[in-house]
Amino acid sequence: MTPARTRMTAALRELRSRTGLSLAALAERTAYSKSSWERYLNGKTLPPRRAVQDLCRLAREPDGRVLALWEMAEAEWSGRAARPAPPSAPASAPTQASASASEPGVAPPPAGSRGRSRPRAGGRLLVVLAAVGVVAVTGGAAALLLPRPDAEPRAASAPAGPRCHGGACEGQDPMHMLCGGGPDTLTAHRTTTGARVELRHSGKCGAGWARMWGTRVGDRLEVTAGGPTRRARVEDEVDTESYVYTSMTAARSGAVLRACFRPAAAADGRRECFEGRVGGTEATTRPPSPR
Repeated sequence: MTPARTRMTAALRELRSRTGLSLAALAERTAYSKSSWERYLNGKTLPPRRAVQDLCRLAREPDGRVLALWEMAEAEWSGRAARPAPPSAPASAPTQASASASEPGVAPPPAGSRGRSRPRAGGRLLVVLAAVGVVAVTGGAAALLLPRPDAEPRAASAPAGPRCHGGACEGQDPMHMLCGGGPDTLTAHRTTTGARVELRHSGKCGAGWARMWGTRVGDRLEVTAGGPTRRARVEDEVDTESYVYTSMTAARSGAVLRACFRPAAAADGRRECFEGRVGGTEATTRPPSPR
């Protein structure tokens, strides 16, 4: 993988981690499949520009920096990146062939036209203008990555508020409803299989949910606050490498959220349950119990 693609892939993985979304959830919220996101986030395929913008939107991140990385990666991928001039080209009078090879974005002349004769003035002017255009474009991309010392910091755009509250959040996706930004972690639990489970609550949304990671295919998780039970299941190997979370259940201050983890290996249906109180500081962990 080229250096530019490596940097861009690392930026995409960071954004995906910030969203807390599984690949399946990314597929639901964008026009790209789960397998496509797996290839994009592992650097196997260069993502479309639209996919990069969609991921930035889901992570609530301005897309300028990541798109600049994408531009450089795309240039390397497509072969438009700058190439060094051939060492045999004379410095005093570059030919059309050597000028084309040394300037990115300028198509080489057809086969058979790589003569040593001096190009016409009009041809040289076109090459120079093309070179100026490329320098302006690459300079613009660099400006996005390197802050100017005299530039004033931009004011952060006001984050969008949640899209639901209380009962309206029942059964909704916490990320899609913008409840996943800065929630409280009521308690965290490490299961006997090594999986990690957290109870989460958003005061702005008045709802809670549970999430798990370090899981195995077939692991299940459910959460309730005395009302409906919301569930999640690890569907495949892709899910084992990311967060898998339940939908939300309404939970006001003082409510007790209860999560139960059922490992796929538990043939007898045993599960591990624990609780957390909204606005409280203590959590109760219960031993594995039969279904």
